[in-house]
Amino acid sequence: MKIRVYYEDTDAGGVVYHSNYLKFCERARSEIFFQKNADIFDKDRGHFLLKRTTCDFIKSAKLGDILEIKTQILELKNASVILEQDIFKDDIKIFSANFVLAYIKDSKPCKMDENIKKYFKELST
Repeated sequence: MKIRVYYEDTDAGGVVYHSNYLKFCERARSEIFFQKNADIFDKDRGHFLLKRTTCDFIKSAKLGDILEIKTQILELKNASVILEQDIFKDDIKIFSANFVLAYIKDSKPCKMDENIKKYFKELST
């Protein structure tokens, strides 16, 4: 997924504010499901919660930059998924993060719907 850096994404110096890299990754993760017309935001069916993340801020992005977020599956389990998301500017990696997402229903971890697992499997091929 490609995005442009807007003024609202930056600090007073025009550099992307650190927490916005996480927002960019969240948008890319959501877009995976939007493109499949999958409804993963129904609390009665279950949803994902971020359990853990580790981030590596390599270089900064600036106002007006076009960034590309690439997502890959590192591990897919019944009730969780581990993703690696990298952000590139001009084919140069500027940010990398691993995300552990837990699938939750009624405030408890639960098995993912097979269709949701299928979307992740398609992403990993």
